[in-house]
Amino acid sequence: MKAVIITGPGGPEVLELREVKAPAPGAHEVLVEVRAAGVNRADVLQRMGRYPAPPGVPADIPGLEYAGVVAGVGAGVTRWKTGDRVMGLVAGGAYAERVPAHEDTVLAVPDGWSFDDAGAVPEVFLTAYDALIRQAELAAGERVLIHAVGSGVGTAALQVAKAFGATVIGTSRSAAKLKRAQPLGLDVAVDTSRERFGDAVARETGGRGVDVVLDLIGGPLFGETLGALATRGRLILVGLTAGRSAELDLGVVLNQRLRITGTTLRSRPLAEKAALTAAFARDVLPLFAKGALRPVVDHTFPMAAAAEAHRRMEADAHFGKLVLNWREPAG
Repeated sequence: MKAVIITGPGGPEVLELREVKAPAPGAHEVLVEVRAAGVNRADVLQRMGRYPAPPGVPADIPGLEYAGVVAGVGAGVTRWKTGDRVMGLVAGGAYAERVPAHEDTVLAVPDGWSFDDAGAVPEVFLTAYDALIRQAELAAGERVLIHAVGSGVGTAALQVAKAFGATVIGTSRSAAKLKRAQPLGLDVAVDTSRERFGDAVARETGGRGVDVVLDLIGGPLFGETLGALATRGRLILVGLTAGRSAELDLGVVLNQRLRITGTTLRSRPLAEKAALTAAFARDVLPLFAKGALRPVVDHTFPMAAAAEAHRRMEADAHFGKLVLNWREPAG
């Protein structure tokens, strides 16, 4: 089969389309003929040598999400059959014509969806739902601050928060991205190239602060992010695009009785991933059918142009998701 290979740590130019040995499904696994794969910041970090794949996952084939058709099933599989249209998360290897996935982490592609749309959903919407609803326990009537609201996770989190009845304050350094986020339900847009988001939150909440923050950036602004929380506020840290280090006043955490949670999906045990997949199928997929949620695809690239997709992501030129697509069905 063909796959995009990381030929060595480096820039986008290290990604090459090559012939590799096709995988076989193990017990309780399905083999998916990939039609589309979402591009994620983790793929970029893996390509740079800063986020290695976990044991048992191809070290040189990136890709954390897929959409495609079941091409084969392993021993013991009862939930899926050949020909089913599916999507889901894997710990790596989705930039390939075929990828194996455990049957309990697979989701059905809703009727009427293109594979491009389906490939844009699993990573960002599962992350947003897990972080905001299952971990931060965001409730109807609460206020949430979402950093980088124009990113893939940001656009998904905005929609999830609105669907669950929250008011959303979103940040971006791009006025254009903030404008595009408004039809998705953004209540308050904060252009961080023009003002401090802490000042905007104080103004919009009468000095109280927000109940929840979804932080996709980390870095030097982490202290200001903590200061935007209300008493007993919850911060869920999902990304570190602004850096891994921060200076902050721990007294704020104590005095405000704040809760800080870090989260990632890739390294979780299978049982946790299966539980999240089941909850997502029950609680979130129906919201797409109702029109409360929708995939946000910025641009699709042929799989052979993976390097171009990575360059667009690194330039922060995208709004929503970038998707790689096998233009012809895998052979």
